[in-house]
Amino acid sequence: MFQLPASRIKAAALLWASLSYVVVGVMHFTHVDFFLRAMPDYLPAHLELVWLSGVFEILGGLGLLVKKTRRFSSFGIIALLFAVYPANIHMAMHPAEFADLGM
Repeated sequence: MFQLPASRIKAAALLWASLSYVVVGVMHFTHVDFFLRAMPDYLPAHLELVWLSGVFEILGGLGLLVKKTRRFSSFGIIALLFAVYPANIHMAMHPAEFADLGM
């Protein structure tokens, strides 16, 4: 089921990316307050969007490990990155709100 590339470097990069997305996806459920703070006011259903993005991060990260779903998961992760970009912009535009995080 799981098939890593033959190259050690590619395999390590793939495992790192997969693990990173899964861990951050899980954090959407364990550190909800952080992600809620990053949500811009103009977006609706903050909690639901945080959970939804967490689910898709976990699925994308796991999908990278399966050769048959790797390409689809890659495009899904790219789409997810575009979808969460408003939260990143919000954090960049309002740094005072995140000063306690050392940002």
